Amino acid sequence: MTRFSKPTIVIMTLVALCAMSVLATAQTHYVVTNDDQASGNTATIYKAGGPAGLTQVKVVSTGGTGIGGGYFSIGRVGVQHDGRGQCFYISNAGSGEITSISANTLNKVGNFTGSSSDSGNALGIGLSLAGKYLYAGYTASNTIGAFGIGAGCTLQFLGDVNALGLQGGSVDGMAAHGNILVVTYADGSIESFNISSGLPVSNGDLQNSSGFAAGNWPGGVDITANGKYAIFGDIPTVNGFTTIEVSDISSGHLTATKVYGSDGSLGSAINSNNVWLSPDETILYISNNASGQVTAAFFDVNTGNVTNGCVSPTLRKYFGTWFYTGSVATLSPKGTGGNVYVAEWGGGLASSIGVVGLTKSGSSCSLRETAYSPVTDPNSVGLLTVGVYPPRPF
Repeated sequence: MTRFSKPTIVIMTLVALCAMSVLATAQTHYVVTNDDQASGNTATIYKAGGPAGLTQVKVVSTGGTGIGGGYFSIGRVGVQHDGRGQCFYISNAGSGEITSISANTLNKVGNFTGSSSDSGNALGIGLSLAGKYLYAGYTASNTIGAFGIGAGCTLQFLGDVNALGLQGGSVDGMAAHGNILVVTYADGSIESFNISSGLPVSNGDLQNSSGFAAGNWPGGVDITANGKYAIFGDIPTVNGFTTIEVSDISSGHLTATKVYGSDGSLGSAINSNNVWLSPDETILYISNNASGQVTAAFFDVNTGNVTNGCVSPTLRKYFGTWFYTGSVATLSPKGTGGNVYVAEWGGGLASSIGVVGLTKSGSSCSLRETAYSPVTDPNSVGLLTVGVYPPRPF
C-alpha cells in the first residue's frame, strides 16, 4: 500500500478541492424556451456562452400543443435545481399538459395533467415552483393546480382550487416562495395563498392593488429571497409608463401595495408586465413589452423601495421581425445576473431572444444590447417565456 506524508496529503486535498471548484464553475448554462406552437409544441434549448452567445443544442417535442400567445406575465417555463431533480417544465396551453424534461439528459420525461376541468387554452398556463411543489395557473378554467414533484422530474397531481379576481379576471402572474403563493389577476386584483401543505389555501386577502384606480394593474410578480416583499410589474392602462408596485408580505399575506413610477420617475418606456429581481437583489429588471425595451431599476431589499436606474435603447428588429417583449431572466445565479435574456414575440414570424448587458457603477447604470442579439428561435412564432438553468437561488 502506498503511503503519503502529511504535506503531500494536504497538497492533494487542495488540488482536489480546486478541481471541484473548476467543475462547479464550468457547469453548463442553458436558456430554455417554450415555443408555444399550436401545431405541435416544442422546447428549444440553447447553451449559453462562447462567441455566438447562445448555441442551439436541442429541440424537444413536448407531444402537446400551445396557443402561440396569451398574457405577457404568464411563466410558461419552470426550472428546478435541487435535491429532487434538475428539470425543465413546459406548459402546453392548447392541450392542457405540463411536460417535464431532464436537465441532465435534455430528454423528455413525460406529460402530466391536472383535473379534467383544468384548462389554459384561453390565454396560457402559468408555472411556478416552490420546494417540492409545482403550481399551474389555468386561464380558461380559473383554477390553480398543485403538483408534487417526484424523483426524476415526475409530477403527481394533488388537486386544484378556484382562483378568480375581484372583478372576475382570470389568473395571470404567479410567484411561489416558502409557504406563500402570490397571484395577480387580469382585472388588476391580487391575492395570496398559503401553500404550507401543498394545496393552495387563500389567505383571505383578495384586493385591488393601490395602483388600480389610476389604471395600473399588476401583471408579473417576483418575491425577494427573504420572503419579505412581493414585487409587481404593472400593466399601465392609462399613461403607459414603467410602473412597479411592492407589497410587504412578511406577515404571510398581502398588504396594500406601494406604487413606484406612475409619474414617469422610472422612465417612459411603455408597459412593464414582466419583472425579474437580480440574484443579489439590487436590480429589478423590467420588460417593457410595448416599446421593445428593458428597464433596470434599483431595488432596496431592506425597505422595498424602487428607484430610477437605466433604460435600454429599443432592441434590434423591434416591429420588424418581432412585436412584443415577454419574460426576462438572467444568465448567472450570482451578482446582478450577467446577461439578461428577453423573449421577443414574433406574431406569426420567427420569434427571437434578445440579449442585454448591464453596466453598473455606484448609483448609475446602463443597458446595452450585445453584438450577437437577437438570437432567432426558428421553432416559435409566439415566444413569450424563456427560462435559465441553473436558476437563480430563490
